[in-house]
Amino acid sequence: MNPQSRSTSYSSTLAPRAVRRPSVSSRLSFAVSNAERGENSNGQGMAVQHQIEEEIAKIKRYEDFTTIDWVQDAAREQLRRKSRRKRTAGLYDTGRFDWKQRILESYEAAQGWIVVTIIGAAIGLNAALLNIITEWLSDIKLGYCKTGFYLNENFCCWGEDNGCADWHRWTGFEPVNYVIYIIFAICFSFTAATLVKSYAPYAAGSGISEIKCIIAGFVMKGFLGFWTLLIKSIALPLAIGSGLSVGKEGPSVHYAVCTGNVISRMFTKYRRNASKTREILSACAAAGVAVAFGSPIGGVLFSLEEMSSYFPLKTMWRSYFCALVATAVLAAMNPFRTGQLVMFQVKYDRTWHFFEVVFYIIIGIFGGLYGAFVMKWNLRVQAFRKKYLSNYAILEATLLAAATAIVCYPNAFLRIEMTESMEILFLECEGAEDYHGLCEPDHRLRNVVSLLVATVVRVFFVIISYGCKVPAGIFVPSMAIGASFGRTVGIIVQALHEANPGSVFFSTCQPDVPCITPGTYAFLGAAAALSGIMHITVSVVVIMFELTGALTYILPTMIVVGVTKAVSELFGKGGIADRMIWFSGFPYLDNKEDHNFGVPVSHAMIADVVSIPSTGLTLKAVERLLSKDSYQGFPIVDDENNKILLGYIGRTELCYAAERARKERTLSPLAKCTFAPRTNIDPIPTIYAPATPSSSSAPYGEQHEPDYSTSTQTTIDFSPYIDLTPLSVHPRLPLETVMELFRKIGPRVVLIEHRGRLMGLVTVKDCLKYQFKAEAAEHGEREREMLGIEEEGQERVWEVMRGVAGWVSDRVSGWSGGRVRLRDSWEGSRRQEAGGILEGTEMELDEGGGGLEQDGEDDDGGGGTRRRGSTRR
Repeated sequence: MNPQSRSTSYSSTLAPRAVRRPSVSSRLSFAVSNAERGENSNGQGMAVQHQIEEEIAKIKRYEDFTTIDWVQDAAREQLRRKSRRKRTAGLYDTGRFDWKQRILESYEAAQGWIVVTIIGAAIGLNAALLNIITEWLSDIKLGYCKTGFYLNENFCCWGEDNGCADWHRWTGFEPVNYVIYIIFAICFSFTAATLVKSYAPYAAGSGISEIKCIIAGFVMKGFLGFWTLLIKSIALPLAIGSGLSVGKEGPSVHYAVCTGNVISRMFTKYRRNASKTREILSACAAAGVAVAFGSPIGGVLFSLEEMSSYFPLKTMWRSYFCALVATAVLAAMNPFRTGQLVMFQVKYDRTWHFFEVVFYIIIGIFGGLYGAFVMKWNLRVQAFRKKYLSNYAILEATLLAAATAIVCYPNAFLRIEMTESMEILFLECEGAEDYHGLCEPDHRLRNVVSLLVATVVRVFFVIISYGCKVPAGIFVPSMAIGASFGRTVGIIVQALHEANPGSVFFSTCQPDVPCITPGTYAFLGAAAALSGIMHITVSVVVIMFELTGALTYILPTMIVVGVTKAVSELFGKGGIADRMIWFSGFPYLDNKEDHNFGVPVSHAMIADVVSIPSTGLTLKAVERLLSKDSYQGFPIVDDENNKILLGYIGRTELCYAAERARKERTLSPLAKCTFAPRTNIDPIPTIYAPATPSSSSAPYGEQHEPDYSTSTQTTIDFSPYIDLTPLSVHPRLPLETVMELFRKIGPRVVLIEHRGRLMGLVTVKDCLKYQFKAEAAEHGEREREMLGIEEEGQERVWEVMRGVAGWVSDRVSGWSGGRVRLRDSWEGSRRQEAGGILEGTEMELDEGGGGLEQDGEDDDGGGGTRRRGSTRR
């Protein structure tokens, strides 16, 4: 089944819950009616121009399921500012610039800062509430507080280190507690998966890879909508409380960006300009990381290093301010009542020794190997999940939670929530809680074995859990894995020192003073694992520094992260978010990659382009072209023979102009349409400031009204809607240079012309397709062999799973006397052609005005290029 048919099946499956969007024709009719009313009420040409521009912007906001055109948005923003300056100057000249106008001007200038302030406060408030709820759900599996059922264990036993009488286990019989623990985990996971699948499929997963694409200009309709925000905020604590090996720090970026999108849409300045909105989204991503780790500067650097492909100074200041506000609100809420912004925040007052660099390097190597191993096998699990488990999203999440609870409960470090585990592993032994005899020399061997088992088991569950259809991040699980391995190394080094205190290797240790602090090794292990899975460096160092406040450990952290980065680069570039972008087939040009194809752009361009001649086309032919719903724009040529390029017209502008002409008077289908550019036009590209279509040759700036009153009028002039300066390049220009144009300028399409003749066009997807073909040709036969082996292995695993499921179904049916038949429902679900679980890329849910509009991946956005599904690999 191709991606387009899959997308249709997904939409039909969830159609009862989807909000029906008005058709394009109805929106066009409504827009034309609004423009006519504005035209009748105010005859001035500038008002008509502004009205038409606003109506076209409204239509494009619903219709253009493509990447945004940064060039067009930048020009529109310049025109908006120019219009505002002219209006202000006019008020000055007439003496009407009073105090009300000064307030409006001040509000316009400060609107961006007002928006980020409101967004930052909302993100901080949401983060505090989610922290409180998550801690309670994690503790309720183990017991309850007799003084207040709503209190978690820390609040119930405030001031106590090792529990208290008020905190009561569910029963005094441990096997029953084990069963209750499993039941709670299953219920939480089932509820979270059901909410996600039923109400907001985009709430599944981490969301970081999709947000990277959105900030780069790719629009996914509903991904940042209100329902996604609501369901993500509800299901995230449930998923964490279920014990799944997933974290909330990655999804915190998603709900933070959702918050920013929903709030910014309340302001016209951002609702009508997608590129301006992305400045706010970059700031929101920084605030999401800031509240997740209690690290505002680290959040800004994370947004700069990982999220944003374009990060000007203004965006950096707003990101800093948004992160500051969010962190301040979180600190004011004080969710843990300890003054800490996150549970695993810790302070170190000891220094380190140079002989420990050897062990730091070992931890760094582990971080790099961990990242490469998890990314490789997780992508294979994701491919298996997409192929075989797409119809069983809720069942999969429920069984994963059950398996995790069954395996993890016997281990003391896996039983508790991961942030609580990191808090314990980070702490120094002196004057701190001694959990599970972690600081007792007599229990070292037991703890080393327990920590190694926890590391291996957690790695396994992270591989199979990340990507299941619940809100799921990978930051904290990776940090927990690194912390358990680092603490193991620290305990071993401490034992070596105590066994050989007089060794030359330990000669820098002072007598009668603790020399080795195992907690710092756990801290560095967490940094290594986080850097290994995300392939980020500077932001990890700053985040870990802000977590500890210890200047003395900046150098060890840099050493560990540097080694991790070097090892990770040996296994390929890009972290898990970049690999997921590649896996999902999003049209994203990664600026971290350096390409050397050595071919001109003509090798990647589309040569068979549907263009429009400047004259001779009838209205019927135009409407037939638009009825196909296959193209997002059309190059304008002098005629079909010489292919002399004259300009470019977008589909939305062409639809609007044709509908408006029909509204104004009855036109024959044989009415001639002219797209010939005018010779005496305003130098500003007319596509950004369209005028009323007419047959007159009046200058564009004069905005003469059309006259359709005479029956002899048989020509419709679309020239005011034509972009006379589309971005075009020579066919011999290197493909790498064109890819840089897409990254830095952000056009939707680049036209290819030679000596004024249209040769073809190229989009981001065309560049990516050529890249994939080149890589496949380079690795060729070996990759095909490996792919065949992987598919054969996946088929065997699926057959084993089906056999086990059938055996369980038969046993349950036998025990129930045939009253419960799981096999019938299981096989019936398998036979359905519902297309499977939504992956956050296939569904077109309209969530009101809250989401950035995009069907995810249906369009190349270029003139004469067909709407296609994403490139699945």
